[in-house]
Amino acid sequence: MEVILVEKIDRLGGLGDLVNVKSGFARNYLLPSGKAKVATPANVAEVEARRAEFEKSAADALAAAEARRDQLTKLEVSISSKSGTEGRLFGSVGNADIAEAITVAGVEVAKRDVRLPEGPIRLAGDYEITLHLHADVDAVVKITVIGDEG
Repeated sequence: MEVILVEKIDRLGGLGDLVNVKSGFARNYLLPSGKAKVATPANVAEVEARRAEFEKSAADALAAAEARRDQLTKLEVSISSKSGTEGRLFGSVGNADIAEAITVAGVEVAKRDVRLPEGPIRLAGDYEITLHLHADVDAVVKITVIGDEG
């Protein structure tokens, strides 16, 4: 299915690009979320006519993400969790726990922004966590997982 993108999407394309995607991806994600429109001549003309408006909203979103990145790079967050004698956690620290701890520290972060490529944290220690704030903006936050023996 051919669609025209209304905003930049990772690994797919930028604003105003005509791309071919699987129909399920377009029907279930791109079209309902407003990230794309079906590539009819009328929709292509509308997107081209409103291109400046879309570019301004994209620039505003990028500026907001960069401001959040600047706040996040200064942040150091501690998360306390129960652990055994060797620092191994009972359970794990996942995306939701990290997002909640950062939000409590003062910067709003959603669970979907947290990237843990090796999976949840299962050992106490210091970690650098990547947050994906925007298609072009990533931030690194220092997380200290403290194991409470007991």
